[in-house]
Amino acid sequence: MKIKIAVIGLGYVGLPLARLFSTKYQTIGFDMNQDRVDSLMSGHDSTLEINDDLLQEALKCGLYCTTDIEEIRACNFYVVAVPTPVDRNNTPDLTPLYRASTTVGEVISRGDIVVYESTVYPGVTEDECIPVVEKVSGLKYNEDFFAGYSPERINPGDKFHSVEKIKKVTSGSTPEIGQKVNDVYAAVISAGTHLAPSIKVAEAAKVIENSQRDINIAFVNELSKIFNKLGIDTQDVLEAASTKWNFLPFKPGLVGGHCIGVDPYYLAQCAQRHGYNPEIILSGRQMNDGMGEYVANEVIKLMLKKGIQVLYSNILILGFTFKENCPDVRNTKVIDVYKTLKMYNLNVDVYDQWVDPKIVEREYHIEVKSELSSCKYDAIILAVAHDEFKDLDIPILLKENSVIFDVKSFLPREIVDGRL
Repeated sequence: MKIKIAVIGLGYVGLPLARLFSTKYQTIGFDMNQDRVDSLMSGHDSTLEINDDLLQEALKCGLYCTTDIEEIRACNFYVVAVPTPVDRNNTPDLTPLYRASTTVGEVISRGDIVVYESTVYPGVTEDECIPVVEKVSGLKYNEDFFAGYSPERINPGDKFHSVEKIKKVTSGSTPEIGQKVNDVYAAVISAGTHLAPSIKVAEAAKVIENSQRDINIAFVNELSKIFNKLGIDTQDVLEAASTKWNFLPFKPGLVGGHCIGVDPYYLAQCAQRHGYNPEIILSGRQMNDGMGEYVANEVIKLMLKKGIQVLYSNILILGFTFKENCPDVRNTKVIDVYKTLKMYNLNVDVYDQWVDPKIVEREYHIEVKSELSSCKYDAIILAVAHDEFKDLDIPILLKENSVIFDVKSFLPREIVDGRL
């Protein structure tokens, strides 16, 4: 069977994957956002995961993007790469997966394979998504069509660990399909693949990857709070501890984004459904979810210690994305710093040249400046370590009596008043 791939969802995960698949297979990218598709077909990726030259080369070599479902009907290997967010109560929201599964059900044919890449808890692919495909298509799972799961491992903004350079976990709904899915991915993943024994194992492997990181960062965030009370610099402690060969060098910070800040809730809900309360997982998430408020309160304390009038003072937050050197603002915890400061009736500016201000306005209802004003600030918070901030003359932005707080330990130590 000649493989013809349709990648459903052309965001941070789907586009790099579609671009890579197109080097070996006929590949069509499908997305419901017409503006997104138009931009990609013009040769520009607004997420900046694929540079324009590479995208334009892929388009010349056959990659095609569309919003027309009829144009993916002739495909036989469907890859679903849509977001899996949580709602305001931190409950997993599978709506994008249900919609994508409906799309697959409308076009899938006998003998075809659908592979899910979206992060989920064990059982979602076969218990939630596949029944939708069956209902819409009228086909029988593992008789008329088959499935696989290959968790995404995209690291937004990371140009070194690109999709082909990260080992890929694969799986299938039968041993034979598992091998077929693995072969398709192995043809383009230079780092190699790992064929898991079942779809549930592959789902579980993905959801614990980021939960593990979340828990480790929560531990050092708690250490940061302890050492702050002891008058000890956390970074000095971590540097000393890192001299041991098996010490894990995690750093404190704001933990947001579409993976680490979300995946633990998927695992926690799965555990609770099966009668187990995951104390460590939820405790770690609670710690990390509170770090934005903690940072804001630490800045207020430093201002009071310096005798700075807090009410109506001017604060500048540098950076709004969930991580450095990328435009991704999904689940950014910088918003928690902003909201806490606003509760004190402060004037807060946010500066970040990486973001699309329209997206921030739509998603968070705040203004992000792409240019610095001539305003002098009572305090500056370095929230995101964008490379551009290395050359920023921060002292010139401050009043004579002021505070600099460095969330990322990014700035020269001698100019900062506090850091995590």
